[in-house]
Amino acid sequence: MMTKPPTLSDLGKARLLLSKGDPLFLAHWERALFIHFEVDPEVLQAQVPLPLDLYQGRAYVSLVAFTMRDLRPRFGGKLTKALFRPIATHTFLNVRTYVKNGDESGIFFMAEWVPNRLAAFLGPRTFGLPYRLGQLDYHHDHEAGELHGEVWAGRGAHGPTKPHLAYRATLGADTTYDACGAETLDAFLLERYTAYTIRFGKLCFFRIWHPPWSQTPVDLKLEDASLLLEMTGPARFVGAHYTVGAKDVWMGRPHRLQAGL
Repeated sequence: MMTKPPTLSDLGKARLLLSKGDPLFLAHWERALFIHFEVDPEVLQAQVPLPLDLYQGRAYVSLVAFTMRDLRPRFGGKLTKALFRPIATHTFLNVRTYVKNGDESGIFFMAEWVPNRLAAFLGPRTFGLPYRLGQLDYHHDHEAGELHGEVWAGRGAHGPTKPHLAYRATLGADTTYDACGAETLDAFLLERYTAYTIRFGKLCFFRIWHPPWSQTPVDLKLEDASLLLEMTGPARFVGAHYTVGAKDVWMGRPHRLQAGL
């Protein structure tokens, strides 16, 4: 009897469970929109401390707009859950690129915008997450077939300022959600289970796990992408994916990176 080869999700789960005590946290990741761009590998590599993971020689950066809900420690019950309530639920915008360390592929966070001041303070100090305060306004209403959102990276004396992200899309009534095909560009961009960061000047990583994304390609209209272009220079929009999300995502603890891990 032939056995089914492990998925990237399977491999990610196995790696996470190699660390004693992981997962450390659980959370729901809801209504996630992935917006993808192709960028110049040489320009991008100068900004990233690990070798880029390329797909057919091309480098990519993705924006991920989603809502995290009910972040809580895996252990401790109601008490620890209550302690995390101030940072448990809020929106995110991640700017990530694709890297490798030895034979392990993952993502490197170039920037992340959050609207929560306490989260913005704690993220860099605990996980090395490059959090920045921003204004995020998402309306990912897939039930009505509409997605639109805006993110402002800063606020001036008279209101939101650039750099800015704005997008809009429509989902058809017959939209179906499927796992990515093996070894496709979709899987390369979405199915990632290791994150690399810089914490107190040192490279770190942490692992996450969820079932393979059930996703759909989205015909997205980008109204403003200056938030990304300020970071990467010229970038070519190549597509977008949407998923209703994943429940009880596993999140591991941060670890110092050892070369070739």
